Amino acid sequence: MRETLAALEAGEIGIEEAESRLAGYATTDAGRFDAARERRRGIPEAILAEGKTPAEVAALATTALDTTGRALVTRADEATAAAVASAVGDVGPDATVERDDRTGTVVAHAADFELPSLDAAVAVVAAGTADAPVAGEAAVVAREIGATVDRVDGVGVANLDRIVDQADRVREADAVVVAAGREGALPTVVAGLVDAPVIALPVSTGYGVGGEGVAALEGALQSCSVLTTVNVDAGFVAGAQAGLIARAVDAARAE
Repeated sequence: MRETLAALEAGEIGIEEAESRLAGYATTDAGRFDAARERRRGIPEAILAEGKTPAEVAALATTALDTTGRALVTRADEATAAAVASAVGDVGPDATVERDDRTGTVVAHAADFELPSLDAAVAVVAAGTADAPVAGEAAVVAREIGATVDRVDGVGVANLDRIVDQADRVREADAVVVAAGREGALPTVVAGLVDAPVIALPVSTGYGVGGEGVAALEGALQSCSVLTTVNVDAGFVAGAQAGLIARAVDAARAE
């Protein structure tokens, strides 16, 4: 505590960083940012843009940079992504911003931020092009936790050859996220081909009875192959779960 107060008095850190060190969170007009989540859970705090104004998201992103050296924004539209990029530039000209309009993610790193590096790999498998945005969100989160991420796209079960000829590649991963909509059969198929933990990520593609991810979710829950299942379109959760597995694998290999 004394070190934190001394750093604040000397002007080495700001009020928000001092609060985050002492309380574990930083208070802003846009809400409280959980600056201690990565230390506590091994998962970086994410800022969900949905339901917030661009200004609120940008304020939280700058707080994240000030307190943790990184900002991770999900479900950001074009206006929100632009607001975050502008705010990050004001915080530090040497900070980097990576935005992916298709996945709706924005990732900013302070100039001195070092991304964790785990001796573990995560495969993120997507059935079709429509599943790529949600799969991409999972991939970004797993990468930010420190895993090596391999994207395997376009391997839906309408032609089993597409996943079969990629099976050896997927088997190299320590954890596998499989994103699929419509009837959601791909996670079950993949789980029957690999010996790594498989996380089913149902996607809200499809129409009619069982549309909007319902059939994909129920199919994953009924899987005869062993896997775990997250909610519909929950790319962050799937990526975080895979990242936690990667952290455990990395720790075991380091022993």
